[in-house]
Amino acid sequence: MEPEEGEDRTPLLKEPRLDGAVPACCSARYNLALLAFFGFFLLYALRVNLSVALVDMVEPNTSLAKNTTSNVCPEHSSTINTPRNTTGKKYSWDADTQGWILGSFFYGYIVTQIPGGYLASKIGGKLLLGFGVFGTSAFTLLTPLAADLGVGYLIAVRALEGLGEGVTFPAMHSMWSSWAPPLERSKLLSISYAGAQLGTVVSLPLSGLICYYMNWVYVFYIFGALGVLWFFFWMWLVSDTPETHKSISHTEREYILSSLKDQLSTQKSVPWRPMLESLPLWAIVVAHFSYNWTFYTLLTLLPTYMKEILRFDAQENGFLSALPYFGCWLCIILSGQIADYLREKQKFSTVCVRKCFTLIGMIGPAVFLVAAGFIGCNYALAVAFVTISTTLGGFCTSGYSINHLDIAPSYAGILLGITNSFATIPGMVGPVIAKSLTHNNTVGEWQTVFYIAASINLFGAIFFALFASGEVQDWAVSGYHLHRN
Repeated sequence: MEPEEGEDRTPLLKEPRLDGAVPACCSARYNLALLAFFGFFLLYALRVNLSVALVDMVEPNTSLAKNTTSNVCPEHSSTINTPRNTTGKKYSWDADTQGWILGSFFYGYIVTQIPGGYLASKIGGKLLLGFGVFGTSAFTLLTPLAADLGVGYLIAVRALEGLGEGVTFPAMHSMWSSWAPPLERSKLLSISYAGAQLGTVVSLPLSGLICYYMNWVYVFYIFGALGVLWFFFWMWLVSDTPETHKSISHTEREYILSSLKDQLSTQKSVPWRPMLESLPLWAIVVAHFSYNWTFYTLLTLLPTYMKEILRFDAQENGFLSALPYFGCWLCIILSGQIADYLREKQKFSTVCVRKCFTLIGMIGPAVFLVAAGFIGCNYALAVAFVTISTTLGGFCTSGYSINHLDIAPSYAGILLGITNSFATIPGMVGPVIAKSLTHNNTVGEWQTVFYIAASINLFGAIFFALFASGEVQDWAVSGYHLHRN
């Protein structure tokens, strides 16, 4: 596969490399990646814990749907295990109400995406990301109280959590526009955002164990408290830019600044019109929307699918629900290293790497997701196919997911705010649609859910492959014009 000539305009690659003098170990930029990793770990733990806790919060006889599954798949365990602690309060929420509760987070999340990116470009990402996590944690601590007051209060609190979390990804992208040397982008961003997957991996089984041995309220208290603790470390150790960092070495500061000098814009105003008319930006929008449809459908409903269709008990449910995200976490870390290796050592163009990784990360999951719906009650194959599907999705982190920084580093936070606004819609409507399609919890109904997700994924992959770019766009730099074919 030959790089496409003229696709990449990266004069900084001709700069003398300072890698030998600027090791990754203990460097300020990798310390930032590590702290961000733990931040996104907690953000996703706070986001998905309700998916597990909800199974324990709802009365088992809320709807007849619970009973019909016994005619589809047999119980996985020889005996039905009941949670050892049964002190948690139960609520009579039907399937539709549960769908609205699970989707409510995203109604707040979508509101702060673009404002978050814009504010991060003006005031920096440190405060925005820090208080985003802090706010999400504080409202998580209030979740049990809200549930007790009524479903309306719970939906409101989840929406407020979404408001806080909505600024976090744009803020982080904005920080990386000042911190990540172009040839280390895939590595640094994959490390920081892989925390989201590991947060899912840990919180799904851990939430199941907490529900099993303690009480579902502690799911919210424990993760909420950890989020508040992380906030203090973040505020103490992190700086918005290399110039303002207290302990960064002079060599590392110069290395980062020199690598970015031709990629950043000095204009004060945001070029909204050319930005919104940019086809490479819309390629990211479509890919991001499509990928998230599958991701959010599984993220919010996989615990339910495991329990109602595959008939795993509460303890097994958490561990097996987490397995796909463990695979995805490994894939994100490895693909980040591979992507930068291909660009730097093998001279693959940026756009070639982004397109290839996106195609693998979207078509692969679509194929295995559909396959998972056709193996009926074969527990091992179902778990294997869903795991492979989610694992392959990890390639997208080094594909469309960081393409914002390739086409407009100065406005990466705003671009992510735009694409993530569209990509939040699946989180709002996906669970509601999936719940409405699975009233009887039959394998056939879930096949329809998987079909829809796979079709959307396939469309997004093709659209991105046709229209994506790997070069800094004209409107994103001041006084620098690109050479195109």
